[in-house]
Amino acid sequence: MIKIFAAPLGAVALACAATVSAQPATTVRIASLDAMSGPMAGLGLNVLKSFQYSARLANEQSWAGPVKFEIVPFDNRLSAQEALSQLNSIIGQNIRYVVQGASSSAVGMALQEAIEKHNSRNPGKEIVYLNYAAQAPQMTNAKCSYWHFRTDANSDMKIAAMAAYLAQQKDIRQVYLLNPNYAYGQEVSRAARDMLASKRPDLKIVGDDFHPLGQVKDYAPYIAKIKQSGADAVITADFGADLALIVRAARDAGLQAQFYTLNANNFGVPSAMGEAGQGRVKLVSAFNPNGPQLAASPLLPGFKRQFNEDFINGLGHNALLMLARAMREAKSVEPGPVAAKMAGMRFDGINGPVEMRQSDHQAQQPLYVLSWEKTDGKTVVHDQEGTGLGWKPVATIDAQAAGLPTSCRMKTPG
Repeated sequence: MIKIFAAPLGAVALACAATVSAQPATTVRIASLDAMSGPMAGLGLNVLKSFQYSARLANEQSWAGPVKFEIVPFDNRLSAQEALSQLNSIIGQNIRYVVQGASSSAVGMALQEAIEKHNSRNPGKEIVYLNYAAQAPQMTNAKCSYWHFRTDANSDMKIAAMAAYLAQQKDIRQVYLLNPNYAYGQEVSRAARDMLASKRPDLKIVGDDFHPLGQVKDYAPYIAKIKQSGADAVITADFGADLALIVRAARDAGLQAQFYTLNANNFGVPSAMGEAGQGRVKLVSAFNPNGPQLAASPLLPGFKRQFNEDFINGLGHNALLMLARAMREAKSVEPGPVAAKMAGMRFDGINGPVEMRQSDHQAQQPLYVLSWEKTDGKTVVHDQEGTGLGWKPVATIDAQAAGLPTSCRMKTPG
């Protein structure tokens, strides 16, 4: 079912500020644990700034009543091992909330497991993991955790939306799969094969390549294989610097195939695409920067004025909206009562209504198919990275259609 939610402008902030809680004034520190050095540093630092920006708005607008937020950065260096080392520092500093997502699902799954173990061994000292971008499906399926909440859609949900859209694009007959070689990329490849076979049995997959995450400097050989295959479209779960390099190599090689992506709005990728990607790059996302709620909102322009960068972390913004409301309703900042309030919560997100599904803590919300197009002041109001191009909504999959069943067997504490 295709439709657009159209909540009144400013409704999110007003709803969050509407109730004054009875808890005392305090500052809650939130650890931002992503890659802030190395090949993905640009993305990680952009995300850090966006969390600091959203926290400032939360404090100024009293989203959590008298409770204030402080974002504390921790660099995981794109390494699960380093993330776990930093988690020990977070625990030592008595920080009880962690946000992570941009530095891969491999890091996210290691973090999720470590937090689950810590919480089971330390009742009363639990940590909540707010996941705004790590998309591996198992994190809200077989490996789900009560203490993990994902405000992004998982990759299976996004590939299902992509397959439904591709089913209508009869000019695309051959598809090439190119993904990072770890659980997330492997899951995207599997889902693409299964879901395209179901939606478009006539569509042929002419290649299925994997590459090391954050290690390839020249993607020309991969692009040459895609070009030789005759693919009409490329499906990729790549993100950050890797995706920027892939798109740049495709542009340099004159590859005419369309790109269907899950992360093409990541820092650095729009600049790499430029006009060469116009109309040829699609993005499936739970964040729509040109949705009706944001077209005239000061949120995105305010961030750009402050940091001279684009605000892309809409799902992180949702995480803070949800957390603030839970603290307000629980009249507590302790993870136990706050997590209980977030489970099953329905709230107004950055693009419209969101439900944090109680059974698996997977956000249920609309998904958008967006196309890289020139700004026109109407359907594309906000550009990215000064290119004069931005993300035009071409299809919306409502929350009910975007949702998938879960195999999660949630273990509720106590």
